[in-house]
Amino acid sequence: MENRSDFQEQVKQLGNLIAQFDHLPDGPQKTACKELVQLLMDVHGAGLERLMEIVFESGSTGSAITGPAIIDKIGQDSIAGSLLLLYSLHPDDLETRLHKALDRMRPRLRKLATSAELVCTDNGVVQVQLTSTGHSCGSSATDLRAIVEEGIYELAPDVAALEILGLEEPSPAGFVSLQSLMGHNLVAAGAQGHSMQTDTGD
Repeated sequence: MENRSDFQEQVKQLGNLIAQFDHLPDGPQKTACKELVQLLMDVHGAGLERLMEIVFESGSTGSAITGPAIIDKIGQDSIAGSLLLLYSLHPDDLETRLHKALDRMRPRLRKLATSAELVCTDNGVVQVQLTSTGHSCGSSATDLRAIVEEGIYELAPDVAALEILGLEEPSPAGFVSLQSLMGHNLVAAGAQGHSMQTDTGD
């Protein structure tokens, strides 16, 4: 962990770099860099704001909530948890978060007469098996895929690829993951801070 003087030096260096950047001639690259920095600031701002809300809510319950319990609560939040993922600080590894995501979505899938199980995780590539358990009203492959993708990416935006087995429709052709976007070697542990998905298969 860095000490205060190291942090202050980094802040000073950041200020100097921003000052140098401001003196660069205007152009498309400078505009793109400004947009990138602003987006990063917005993501971090949203994550920190949500983190403070969780800490405040935990302290206002009147019960003695321990530090580990608060950290776990932060990790379960889709916004604050995504910020932890960016810096490999999430308390849960990828497989743990995937199982929690499946547990969350099972009640919705049960109403559509469908069960879901985690098949495997290999270098961030995840397979989920869906099995029909009866006749459901109005359910479709599109509905089922939406439930699974929403549930998985909420708690595991660092998934490199998601394959949903048991659907009649083909899986999406691909997406841009949080890991690829940030260029980080994230732990199997975003907002905004979530993965951006490009679905060309539907």
